[in-house]
Amino acid sequence: MNRRHACSYLVLTLTLAFGACHGAPGQNPIKAGPVNTGPQSLTAARNFLEGRWLLESFEVRPAGKPPVLLKGNGTLVYDEMGNLKMDIRADEASADVLRASGIDIRDGVISTDGRTAIDLQHKTLTYVVKGQAPLIRGPLGTDRPRHWVIEGDTLILTTQDDAGQPLSIGRWKRSS
Repeated sequence: MNRRHACSYLVLTLTLAFGACHGAPGQNPIKAGPVNTGPQSLTAARNFLEGRWLLESFEVRPAGKPPVLLKGNGTLVYDEMGNLKMDIRADEASADVLRASGIDIRDGVISTDGRTAIDLQHKTLTYVVKGQAPLIRGPLGTDRPRHWVIEGDTLILTTQDDAGQPLSIGRWKRSS
C-alpha cells in the first residue's frame, strides 16, 4: 500500500470511529425515575437500621442441645452506608457454652466489623465482615443470612439451619 492510500485509509478509519461515538439525532439519554423511598424500599430499610442498638436478648439453639440464653450485653451500630460494628459480651458460663456451639467467642466477646447487604425480597441481611473468611461456619457464620423482623423499635435478627429452624435469635432495641 502506498503512502497516499495509507493516509486515505487512516482518515476514513478515524472519521468512522469518531462518527460512531456520537448519538444519532433525536437520541437522548434515558432518564431514570426517582429513587424509591417509600416504606417498603431499600432506602427505608437502611434508614431504619441506621443508628445504635442495644442487645435485649440473645439465644443460640445448638443442634441436639437445649437453647442457650446469653447472659451479658451488646451493641450494634449501623451507619448510613450499611457498615456495621457489633460487640456482644457474655459472662464466662455463657461464653463456654457458645464456644462449644461453634461460635467464635474470645475473652467473652463476639465482635464483628464490616458491612451488610440488604435483601428486601427475602428480608435478610448478609454480613461481609472484615478480616474473616467469607464462609465462617456455625450458628453465627457469615454463610447464614440474618432474617430480620421489625416489632416497633425492636429489630429481631435470626439465623436458620438448612431446614429453616432458628439457630440464633437476637433482639435489639434502638438506643435513645
